[in-house]
Amino acid sequence: MKLRLCRLEELPERGTRGFDLGPDADPREIFLYRDGRRVFAYENSCPHLGSPLEFTADRFLAPDGQHFLCSTHGALFRLEDGHCVAGPCQGQALAQLAVEVDDEDRVLLVGED
Repeated sequence: MKLRLCRLEELPERGTRGFDLGPDADPREIFLYRDGRRVFAYENSCPHLGSPLEFTADRFLAPDGQHFLCSTHGALFRLEDGHCVAGPCQGQALAQLAVEVDDEDRVLLVGED
């Protein structure tokens, strides 16, 4: 199954946007990062404590714009694979999810019911 998240144009270029996919009783938060037509998706959960990464809605990038930042303890993650390069969870990674951009520029989460 594929779950439609948004249109490509609704994601800022080299920016991020969060999504809440679960029902209130079982929340599941993810976020997307866009680089041109490439889109990367990750669970919004730091591997160190399981806390959400962002302090402000849709703000997952570090000030350098080159990493994701965990606002809880400052861990830095690579954009292309979510691998932690600095902080208490160094060597671990964000859980990456499969997404695709279809011919109609819709961003789809792959493998979701």
